[in-house]
Amino acid sequence: MSLVELIAQADERGLAASGLACLDRCVPVLGGDDDLLRPLWARLAEGGDWGGPLAEARSALGPAPDAPGASDEAAGLARRMLDAVPAAYSGPAVREWADGCSVAALQVHRLLDAAPWGSARPVAARREGRTDGMSPLVAAELRRQIRILELLSAHDTGAGGLRQALDVSLEGRRVLRAVVSRRARGRH
Repeated sequence: MSLVELIAQADERGLAASGLACLDRCVPVLGGDDDLLRPLWARLAEGGDWGGPLAEARSALGPAPDAPGASDEAAGLARRMLDAVPAAYSGPAVREWADGCSVAALQVHRLLDAAPWGSARPVAARREGRTDGMSPLVAAELRRQIRILELLSAHDTGAGGLRQALDVSLEGRRVLRAVVSRRARGRH
């Protein structure tokens, strides 16, 4: 199934986890630490309100993200993902947010990828399954997004599925943190 189809079939909690995972992987371009979104993951697992942890995460990053090595455009996309997190992870707003996070995360990876983008196909076409000529960083992000939605679907978004989704996301965050760090070293 394509990423677009998986998002269309996901339930609200799966969508919230998918969007949160995309945002979590992009934390390095915001200059945030690895535990920044952990309280949101915990609230999602518990089924509690995530308004308080969300406000804390937004506050911790401040208004203007500036991670060394991240492009301004990539940081802006990641910040918009954070600013757009719906107050509750239910209702139609969560579907729109998760879908937007998917596109933004792929775009962030495209902007930071040192490899050439390949064909002129937009990110949206990649989400529909047309992946020929994709750069390695973007291809890996697409695979992570698909894997997370598959895990959440297979585990009915219970604690086991969320834990596995978080593990996949952590791997992606480490990769992006390394890319941002490498780009920062290259500027000096």
